[in-house]
Amino acid sequence: MQTLIWILVFLLTFGIMEFMAWFTHKYVMHGFLWSLHKDHHHKDHGSWWERNDFFFIFYALVSIGCFLLWQYENVWVGLPIGLGIFAYGVAYFMVHDIFIHQRFKLFRNANNWYAKGIRRAHKIHHKHLGKEEGECFGMLAPPLKYFKK
Repeated sequence: MQTLIWILVFLLTFGIMEFMAWFTHKYVMHGFLWSLHKDHHHKDHGSWWERNDFFFIFYALVSIGCFLLWQYENVWVGLPIGLGIFAYGVAYFMVHDIFIHQRFKLFRNANNWYAKGIRRAHKIHHKHLGKEEGECFGMLAPPLKYFKK
């Protein structure tokens, strides 16, 4: 029973992270911290690193904090929450940074319905270079309209 609860907390955390990614992207990245995110929409430098990558570091630190709570403070829920945040971060990195933006040249030939839908949604998001008038702020679960032909 305990294992089932840990798995449910992990899956719930992973799912909540999609909402957190959407919320953070729409209201923080395209809001008061646009200065860190704008180089992702309009590259103004020649570096592989973007100021936008600080958001990834923030969530990594939250995940590490959960692991530390579990390890040193005996807060059992820290482990499945930390793992859920970590797993979402890996999935986000694989889809957003590797698959969509090709920061590493992998998954270039993925062409199934999900891959096409994710690409369409992200392309629509990036057609806006400014912080206003954006759309489709989620990552792994964009609106269904992007999966239709």
